[in-house]
Amino acid sequence: MRSRTPAPMIAALGAAEREPALQDALNEPARTPWRLRTRLLGLAGLVALLAYPFVLDAPFPQHVMIMIFLYALMAQSWNILAGYCGQISLGHAVFFGIGAYSSGFLFATFRVSPWLGMMVGIAIAMAAAVAIGLPTLRLRGHYFAIATLVIAESVQIVFQRWEFVGAASGIWLPIVRENPLLNFQFNESKIPYYFIALGFLSLVCLAVWYLERSKAGYYFRAIREDPEAASSLGVDVSRYKVLAFMISAGFMSIAGTFYAQYVLVVDPETVFPLTLSILVLLIAVMGGVGTLWGPIIGAAVLVPLSEFTRIYLGGTGGSVDLIIYGALIVLICVFRPVGLLGIWKDWRLGTAVGGAKNRGNA
Repeated sequence: MRSRTPAPMIAALGAAEREPALQDALNEPARTPWRLRTRLLGLAGLVALLAYPFVLDAPFPQHVMIMIFLYALMAQSWNILAGYCGQISLGHAVFFGIGAYSSGFLFATFRVSPWLGMMVGIAIAMAAAVAIGLPTLRLRGHYFAIATLVIAESVQIVFQRWEFVGAASGIWLPIVRENPLLNFQFNESKIPYYFIALGFLSLVCLAVWYLERSKAGYYFRAIREDPEAASSLGVDVSRYKVLAFMISAGFMSIAGTFYAQYVLVVDPETVFPLTLSILVLLIAVMGGVGTLWGPIIGAAVLVPLSEFTRIYLGGTGGSVDLIIYGALIVLICVFRPVGLLGIWKDWRLGTAVGGAKNRGNA
């Protein structure tokens, strides 16, 4: 007959075993203050962003922030394909140009609202992503990157010779002063552009935040880490690669539409250059690929650097920003490939571990 231990004894033994773990848990610092601090910092950041264009009302500070939002939006779109799905593209300027030309051509030729033109640009960009992705996403590593680079250069050459859309001269958008919101033109101030760019970036970041927690986001990361293992577990690798390409292209085209309405000039040299694709890549890598905040941090560092060297160094400083870009990227890739966000997380983790050790020694 099986012996039975009295219930009170079991409870006493369990309590004795749990006591050290319970004591350790009680010694841990409470997490609520950190969460409260994070929320307060987020609220302060939101207030600062909303107040910025009214406090710094000069055109140049507002322009710098608009460019930060724009490049963060582009880097975030590239990050969906490369950072989360592991497909490095060197031709993302194609989708930027498609968005700019779609809305610009429709507005300049038929007076179609740029908001509707933006929807058309998103649809065309996503269709182009399918057409490009189906054959090229079968390639891996640098072969896919080279394929996207060749396609981007080819598209730029086509638009340089396509008379229907202005060829090399491009499209000059007419200035329309009535219905500024409908026509996406604000001639009196940059503040509307500031808030529209902030809204677009917020929308894309919200989409990425949701994507990180969705089934598709888990599939993207599985494909990035090991496509064969993901396929063996039932993930349709080709389908989800194309899906990531479509989402990335759609968001990139939004940036192109905004840029077209901001500068009112669209030409192949401006919206299809290889340098744009490389700069977007550098911003994401600098901040930290495969993360929500990485592209934003990268844009906040590199865009002001570019703007200030361009303004304050003039023609003599035309390549200084590129030299600094290169030096920073080399340092990041050699010593901390996780980017600036990864460096901050490592520092925070090291601080927490050091604090725990000090508490244990005490």
